[in-house]
Amino acid sequence: MKSLELDKAFFEKVFSESRMRPYFDRYSGDEKKAIQHYEQNIRLAESLLPSLSVFEVTLRNAIIRELERMTGSKEWYLYFQTHPVLRALYVYITVAIKHISNRGEIVTADKINGELTMGFWVTLFNAEYEMYLWKDLRRAFPNLPKSQRQRKTISAPLNTIRSLRNRAFHHEAISWNLTRLSYLHDMIIEIICWMNPTLPIWLPRVDQYDQVVQTVKKQRFGWV
Repeated sequence: MKSLELDKAFFEKVFSESRMRPYFDRYSGDEKKAIQHYEQNIRLAESLLPSLSVFEVTLRNAIIRELERMTGSKEWYLYFQTHPVLRALYVYITVAIKHISNRGEIVTADKINGELTMGFWVTLFNAEYEMYLWKDLRRAFPNLPKSQRQRKTISAPLNTIRSLRNRAFHHEAISWNLTRLSYLHDMIIEIICWMNPTLPIWLPRVDQYDQVVQTVKKQRFGWV
């Protein structure tokens, strides 16, 4: 079988000119290298899926556990509906319920929990909700050193990881700075450890990020 050789025009047609422009601009006059960089961006995004998935599910479940403890109910979101400050967050619940209903499914607490976005869970750590939620939600991170157990210690990295997750899942460029990308991968692992110290020991069974990034570096694109 002959190897498949695709050119700039093909990638711009299929993936859009605006998406491909940064790659072809960076390697002006070397279409092959630009295409290889785009391919490696896809591989890097794929390699982040295990750690990001474990991070997101672990975070969601840890927060739910503490919200249920705080409110004394699996339907913890009903507390938000009547709270004078937290009710601003109920719009997320409304949207989740709508999506579930539109699929013809029965609305349950578990379905709502699964439907809520990463943006919702991260927003719970915003400064305006600190007085009402942080005392309880900090328990979601039992392995976080006491000297660092502050809302902003959690909020800032959660937002950073959410941004990376959105870029990776929406197929945007994440590969311009491999040093930065590896730093963010380490951040993901660290926060997972804050929630459950056993998970980072298990994660290498499915997380191939380190191997992929080393392969990418060997291609010598001039990345850092």
